[in-house]
Amino acid sequence: MLSVLYALIPGIVAYVWCFGWGVAINIVLALAVALPVEALMLSLRGRPVWPLVTDGSAAVTAVLLAVALPPFAPWWATAVGVAFAMVVAKHLYGGLGYNPFNPAMVGYVLLLVSFPRLMTVWPAAGQPVGFFDSLWIIFSGAPAAVPIDAVTGATPLDYLKVKLGANLTIVEIRASPIFSDLGGKGWEWVSGGFLLGGLWLLYRRVITWHIPVATLGALFLLALIFAAVDPGRYASPVFHLFTGAALLGAFFIATDPVSAPTTPRGRLIFGAGVGAITYVIRTWGGYPDAVAFSVLLMNIATPTIDHYTQPRVFGHGKA
Repeated sequence: MLSVLYALIPGIVAYVWCFGWGVAINIVLALAVALPVEALMLSLRGRPVWPLVTDGSAAVTAVLLAVALPPFAPWWATAVGVAFAMVVAKHLYGGLGYNPFNPAMVGYVLLLVSFPRLMTVWPAAGQPVGFFDSLWIIFSGAPAAVPIDAVTGATPLDYLKVKLGANLTIVEIRASPIFSDLGGKGWEWVSGGFLLGGLWLLYRRVITWHIPVATLGALFLLALIFAAVDPGRYASPVFHLFTGAALLGAFFIATDPVSAPTTPRGRLIFGAGVGAITYVIRTWGGYPDAVAFSVLLMNIATPTIDHYTQPRVFGHGKA
């Protein structure tokens, strides 16, 4: 758990550099909610509090959810999402090791479905808001000195989807200043930070290569096929990898050891499903990004995947 938190640092630093202090404030707030809620639920369930509160699982859930939320999300939205993730998605299923769904993504989807407008207030890259202004926006609304409309805008994926609906081509859309050579302006640095952290997790053998490679490979392959068929309507595979939560999801979210399959072949199937569903929803669905939905949908399939991909026991024939 600590290794995962350490690996998130490069992406978080890039996030703060490109988009301001909102994400750091959200992380502190999420931790301040997650740890007491974890202790309360453990106490109510008659479990030892201190060893389980300090195992790092609650902190990982809190940080992943905070990183997924918009930097200017109201404080109460962060608190509600974290509390729901800890109570409903984790402890009502039996606690760590028994939750069938990724708790952070359950909390995120709850907020996205319940408060869609709040989840679209993202800061514009290159205009990072200072610490105290971010603090004021999160806890009481935008101050007069920094009008919220002046520092926020649509995310690159959202902008792309809207403009494609207006029959603009990819070349025309990519001419907007919110895009860079690789993807969304600022997002390529954040994604690069999470890629660096993910590679470090692979080096430390905290995670295996199966899910990240399968997720990114499926997303890349589908994007490559459709971009080759009609480059005016479909974004390049590099754009899909370095925009949105693709790299964060592949290395940190889909690799959750509890809600993902346990077999190597099952992890490949799981990761490929996450990547494919992400591309389908991004391209034809109603949401600009889809990592959370794709992970949760594949979490549903995890028991079946594990059942049909168990290796043959040595000395036994096929059933």
